[in-house]
Amino acid sequence: MPNYQGVWSLSEVYQAVGQNNWTNPPPARGLFGGGNTGSTTAAIEYITIASTGNAASFGSLGTARERLVGLASATRGLFAGGENSGGSAVNTIQYVTINTAGNASDFGDLVTASGAVFQASGGSDTRGLVSGGQTVNTIQYLTFQTLGNAADFGDMTVSRYAHAGCSSPTRTIFAGGQSQTNVIDYVTTATTGNALDFGDLPQTYYALAAASSNTRGVFGGGSSSATGETNQISYVTIASTGNASDFGDLTQARQYLSAVSGDGRAVFGGGYISSYYNILDYIDIASTGNASDFGDLSAAKRFMGSCSSGNGGLS
Repeated sequence: MPNYQGVWSLSEVYQAVGQNNWTNPPPARGLFGGGNTGSTTAAIEYITIASTGNAASFGSLGTARERLVGLASATRGLFAGGENSGGSAVNTIQYVTINTAGNASDFGDLVTASGAVFQASGGSDTRGLVSGGQTVNTIQYLTFQTLGNAADFGDMTVSRYAHAGCSSPTRTIFAGGQSQTNVIDYVTTATTGNALDFGDLPQTYYALAAASSNTRGVFGGGSSSATGETNQISYVTIASTGNASDFGDLTQARQYLSAVSGDGRAVFGGGYISSYYNILDYIDIASTGNASDFGDLSAAKRFMGSCSSGNGGLS
């Protein structure tokens, strides 16, 4: 049996396998919550990342929200901030159990509702981080398994919103965003303090999406004032520092998309260029190359929060 921290010894693993009592963890699930289909929605839907196919209904946030952020441990998914259908910013945090479909429950609150729109997120299996937002430069943190409010972590190197975040088990990085920056910065997730410079994206992208394995972060889509909406995917090695390199292309250029990761893959969902998209496309994070078709969301939408039980912040 695992100890009080949930850790198995190697001998216990061998014994469990020998007694046919060892079960592999379920395949990683990706969740897409809220967003806008032409009107604000409360729907949560999910995919199994290792397979391909269309998203299925998971449950509801209870209250329609868009421009929110998602973050997750291996078992618990959170949706935080955003705007309600009346256009007012909210500081609500809700949670679901990722492998059990159902409606979201109250978790706590972000530090403030002010600026809690177009934020970015990352974290480890124990701690989640939420950064930036309109008028906000701060990074906040919370503990996944403990209900409660977020607390101050530190500041990003550049104040921004509509940026993207992803993590390894030790680091969280934030990239791009408004107002027109190509900056990538990073923090050590388990500590608190201000972010440090990591490197730069190829362009000053905002409204992009990010996902990661436990070693590599990928950034896809978005928009630039210089070039407009893009299908470009770039990547970094999270344990090092330096500028992002070209990975390949999405199947469709778009902005305000979302991304989830697990089982070696990143899946990019939804987005917008003059109309909404229901696209799901995927890449194998360890390689480079263009994205392939995965399936479709239940509706064409943008401004979703997304999270997964296999994200790169998990060891």
